[in-house]
Amino acid sequence: MGSLRVLLLGASMGAGHDAVCAELARRLRARGDTAELCDVLTLLPPGVGPALRGFYRGTVRHAPALYAAIYALFLSPGEGPRPGSAPLAVTARDRLLRRVHAFRPDLVVSTFHLAAQLTGRLRARGDIPVPASVFVTDFAVHRGWLHRGNDLHVCLTEQGAATARAATGRPATASGPVVAPEFHRAAARPGYPVGALPQQAADLPPVLLSTGAWGVGTHTVRTARLLAAHGCLPVLLCGRDERMRRRAARVPGALALGWTDDMAGLMASARLLVDNAAGQTAAQALAAALPVVTWRPLPGHGRDGARTMAAAGLTAYARDPGELLAAVGRLLGPGPARDAQVERGRSAFTADAADLVTRPAR
Repeated sequence: MGSLRVLLLGASMGAGHDAVCAELARRLRARGDTAELCDVLTLLPPGVGPALRGFYRGTVRHAPALYAAIYALFLSPGEGPRPGSAPLAVTARDRLLRRVHAFRPDLVVSTFHLAAQLTGRLRARGDIPVPASVFVTDFAVHRGWLHRGNDLHVCLTEQGAATARAATGRPATASGPVVAPEFHRAAARPGYPVGALPQQAADLPPVLLSTGAWGVGTHTVRTARLLAAHGCLPVLLCGRDERMRRRAARVPGALALGWTDDMAGLMASARLLVDNAAGQTAAQALAAALPVVTWRPLPGHGRDGARTMAAAGLTAYARDPGELLAAVGRLLGPGPARDAQVERGRSAFTADAADLVTRPAR
């Protein structure tokens, strides 16, 4: 069987979609395929992509209720006609077709929901002559991912695949998350140094607090104080938000970190992840055998994804400070509760997504 030429459509919305695209490309190239990456935001008219990214970041950070309303109107599951992203996708049509014509792929793969709407529409019209697969990066499969013009949806769970099949009438399957191999290796190398720990907390169990690449979270510094008061070493992952990092650095007994290129090393050193997005950081923790507690999830797809992960037994979902501290106490040290959650997390990786997304072209 010959090698494939695969066009991967991601999006520079945070870091998660880019990370999935990069890992899929690495796997494809390792087996001899040719992979080209394209940020779907660059296919929109000039200025629209950055404006869309800025609007999303601003609403999630400063107006979460507004983002929740937008998500409910455009993306959340449900019956009946509602506005969608098709008008926006149409504006990227010509630029994508030029990329397809220039690269001549055997397959197009979307890892962002706007890209999935774009490829589904063009595939249904016959404008894209090769198969189009979608890798759904969210645990909760919302309407934006689903277009019956695409040939295949690959989801994180079988529940997600069932949702895709029911909504589109097209094939869908499950692979589990896509994470880089160093996260799987992290499960076997505990004790990796976090860095210069505060001397008075050198023997405390490190607990990672994730805020994503943009440093978005609700009362994250307050959560760090709460965990520090209960015998943990909170390690705040502030992403590229330097203002948050400076604020977090003032919390007694906490460690505040900016952007890091060694998240796998941090996970190998930690005992627990407190997560707020049910996104790529949570998926990486599952691979690294690091228990996850969801706390104050982001609105919209973050909250839906957190509930989906908790319902599958992959994470613990805390709804108030008492539940947070109870979950931390239950999962921080060795014991059957921690072992069971770690095992469920690692069992989520059921297949190689690079094999599954390329099936329509083989």
